[in-house]
Amino acid sequence: MGRPWQIALLSGFNRRRRALGASEAAFIVLATFAGVAAGVTTNLQQFLAHTIQGALYGVSINRLSALGQIHHPWRLLALPLGGLVLVGITQYLRARGRQPIDVIDGNALHGGRIPLVDNFAIAAQTIVSNGAGASVGLEATFAQMGGGLASLLGQWFKLRRSDLRTLVGAGAGAAIGAAFGAPLTGAFYAFEVMIGTYTPAAIAPVVAASLAAVIVTRGFGVDPYLIATTANRTLITADYLAYAPLGLICALLGIAIMRLATGAETHLNARNWFGRWRPVVGGFLLIPIALVSPQSLSAGHGAMHLDLTLHPELSFLVLVLGLKILASVISLGFGFRGGLFFASLFLGSLVGQIYAGALGLWLHLNLDPVDAALIGMAGLSVSIIGGPMTLAILILETTHDFALMGIVLTVALVSSAVTRELFGYSFSTWRLHIRGSTVRSPRDIGWMIDLAAGRIMRRDWTQMPATATIGELRSRVPPGSTSKVVLVDAEQRYCGIVATAAAWSPDIAAADSLSSHAILCRITLEALTPIAATLDLFDLHAADELAVVDADTHVIGVVGEKYARRRYFEGIEAAQREIYREA
Repeated sequence: MGRPWQIALLSGFNRRRRALGASEAAFIVLATFAGVAAGVTTNLQQFLAHTIQGALYGVSINRLSALGQIHHPWRLLALPLGGLVLVGITQYLRARGRQPIDVIDGNALHGGRIPLVDNFAIAAQTIVSNGAGASVGLEATFAQMGGGLASLLGQWFKLRRSDLRTLVGAGAGAAIGAAFGAPLTGAFYAFEVMIGTYTPAAIAPVVAASLAAVIVTRGFGVDPYLIATTANRTLITADYLAYAPLGLICALLGIAIMRLATGAETHLNARNWFGRWRPVVGGFLLIPIALVSPQSLSAGHGAMHLDLTLHPELSFLVLVLGLKILASVISLGFGFRGGLFFASLFLGSLVGQIYAGALGLWLHLNLDPVDAALIGMAGLSVSIIGGPMTLAILILETTHDFALMGIVLTVALVSSAVTRELFGYSFSTWRLHIRGSTVRSPRDIGWMIDLAAGRIMRRDWTQMPATATIGELRSRVPPGSTSKVVLVDAEQRYCGIVATAAAWSPDIAAADSLSSHAILCRITLEALTPIAATLDLFDLHAADELAVVDADTHVIGVVGEKYARRRYFEGIEAAQREIYREA
């Protein structure tokens, strides 16, 4: 026990901390601090990754993917060596007994609560992967650290669940904004990819965080990931029609890339080929690809600038596109950690240039290759990452080309609509889904998981032996006393449910066994069954009550359909009130 003055001081401090977390003005200040932290960590991680690449590949001024060729092929042994380091990190994580919580998963399932050690684990994996030259981007660790530090800050101030999710989204978006020097891009990333909704209450803190992060980048004197600049000119309706098919092409290619990457990962996991040494094997597989073209290495920023400047032949662009896709699939499938945001921008630029070159060759349409590259970036990235406004604003902020904005947005919306119709996921949520997560989008579904069958079940059910007769039920259970009777065997295991009204029907003989009239004999709930899955079972089997059983099928409770639906709709209403700060 502390001294009275210490207890009083601590109590007063905690009250002020809770009051600060409840103030909207203070929340904006808090988001600004989260943005500063995101800006610092983003630039620090870029420095670490590029320092590693410099040490391993001798890269000084240019980026790794901008190298014309690998002059010392032995340096490519850095790829399997990086895989070996990942093996060690993975073994450490397995010893902990659980996988680290991804920032998107954490915001959707855990109400924004992400442990600090998970942030460092994902950051280490991604920096090692990118630094060794694997075909992955750093955006995964940027968003992870930005959102993760915001999570710690929000938890310390005891923020409400909805405010914590907003703060995490603001931190992650700020990190992306810092990387590109584009505050609006970071803000839209937070809304579309991290939070899943736009609300007036969230605009100010999210934008404040993104602005703070960009200011930090500029303060450090770091050049952001600029894409290209284009000249001012007038675009007409024919340009919209010429580029619209590019949205469809980007959507189909994006879906193919996502399926290839996750398919390779799932296939290798299912067969356990190469075991823990998969990143090492993947590193060796990347070596011949890198020897053919170093543009397949890392995220591809240097290669993108190089190709937009030199305008290489169509055949070369097609070759690099194929190699980059193959390198990305191998990198992700064999256990390297990272994202496809930055890589998808490079791939999209290649698709756009190939599209312009093909139309010029076959249809004699004169499309500007730089314009086509920028439009392709947005189209393919929207398909893979999601967030059409995020990518449209990114192109606008990095090129300052308002004339191109309309076409970029058109192609982005076409790509987004086709991807959602044919596939339904972004790459990040799709990978989480493949690994067993229930995340389908950034929206908050954690409360639905918390509202499991074990929390809403009642414990006052009527129970009878399955060997009893209808007559015995009638003697023990008067009409109207209970709607259902749960049947159990001699070892108290669940055997089905009998409706009391049906048992009292004059058409049923008193000598009949109860088990012969039991329903839902194999349909049960577990204590951890989420409310959404519970309601699906009610609908599928037209049931109005379901038994909750333990691992040995002993009945531990009963859930009624009406009560479950009421709790579900109450949860939705409460979540909506929190989103709009009406709670």
